Amino acid sequence: MDKQDNGISNYSHGISLFERKNLVITGVKKIDNFDNAQFILETLMGYMIIKGEGLELVKLDTLQGHVTIKGFVCSINYVEENSKKEKEESIFSRLFK
Repeated sequence: MDKQDNGISNYSHGISLFERKNLVITGVKKIDNFDNAQFILETLMGYMIIKGEGLELVKLDTLQGHVTIKGFVCSINYVEENSKKEKEESIFSRLFK
């Protein structure tokens, strides 16, 4: 059933970063949130947070699960689902103070 729900179950997860400016990620299930400073992605290997400056979504291939991002990449982190929710809650609490 899971293989029919998302078409990327047969693909592997990988990251290619070129000169900290061009990032290609495979095995992406969905993009939860993004702006020019941060992307939150759900991948086959868990949630990923990408931080940087001037980040832009260049290409999104939902059938194969490929995402291409350009901009200056400062960090790439994998987080557990609970940590992601805590991070989102802290962002919202800062916005609505």
